[in-house]
Amino acid sequence: MVGANVIQPLPTGFGQGPQLLRILVVDDVPVQRKMLARRLSAAGYAADTASNGEDGLEKVLAGDIDILITDRDMPGIDGATLCRRVREANLPGGYVYIIMLTGRDSVNDKVSGLVSGADTYVYKSDDLAELFACMITGERYLRRERAQRKAEFTDGLLDVYQRKFLEIQLPREIERARRYGYPLALVMADLDRFKRINDDYGHAAGDQTLKEFCARARHSLRESDWIARYGGEEFVIVLPHTDLMSAKEVAEKVRAQCAERPMITCGCALKVTVSLGVAGLAPGADVISAAAALLQRADAAMYRSKREGRNRVTVALDSLDSPDDAV
Repeated sequence: MVGANVIQPLPTGFGQGPQLLRILVVDDVPVQRKMLARRLSAAGYAADTASNGEDGLEKVLAGDIDILITDRDMPGIDGATLCRRVREANLPGGYVYIIMLTGRDSVNDKVSGLVSGADTYVYKSDDLAELFACMITGERYLRRERAQRKAEFTDGLLDVYQRKFLEIQLPREIERARRYGYPLALVMADLDRFKRINDDYGHAAGDQTLKEFCARARHSLRESDWIARYGGEEFVIVLPHTDLMSAKEVAEKVRAQCAERPMITCGCALKVTVSLGVAGLAPGADVISAAAALLQRADAAMYRSKREGRNRVTVALDSLDSPDDAV
């Protein structure tokens, strides 16, 4: 589970290699759809498929797609209509780069495809060199777009996400976990007696302590994990593809990273500990309610760590604890 948590571009380590690009192939011809998906998978991309425009639009609207490759001519929602619907939508995951595939090669066909919302227009061929070149172009564009969004949602001091990003992204993580059937866990972390650091050593020391905590926490995370500042000295760590016991192990690593050696801030060596609460995603409830419940359970477990002596990890119980005024 050890690795540098880069920036979590919404929030899946985007731009670190083709395997992290989420591709959707929409084509009503099974042989062509499956062949292209296999070629993309062999090249290291995460490829999904849809057999018609309706299913393709549903998957795009769910916010799981980076690049959409769609056939132009399909019954029902054709490729041009699919492009327009995608461009009209307020997608939670940001911009989707669209490549339209077609057997038509007239100028008018290309123009109409681009006007409908496609970013580029590729003639169908067994040679996929042009398609892969367009995907490289799309990745460059998406890197810039993700970087702009990162700046909008990142805490400039700590280089972790802001709370408003958590409020947008956590429901999406829950929706994705439920759709694909994998576990999701969350860790709430709060620095113990942080107010004393500000009072005794000044706010500059407090800021350095927060930065050092975030840096140490990232060493215990994978690229798919991400951190958001929940408020003050309280942080949320989101762990996709992680069950409850594995999340407890991650939280224990974060705790140990802080407790095992002092933090050097403003020339002072400070002993800093952290209390953590761990909760796993429960079934049922809509994604907004599930996100709120997950945060509440992790927060309650964190406060139980405070009450029981601080500098410890507590796993959430089935029943919700009530936070007290421990600090």
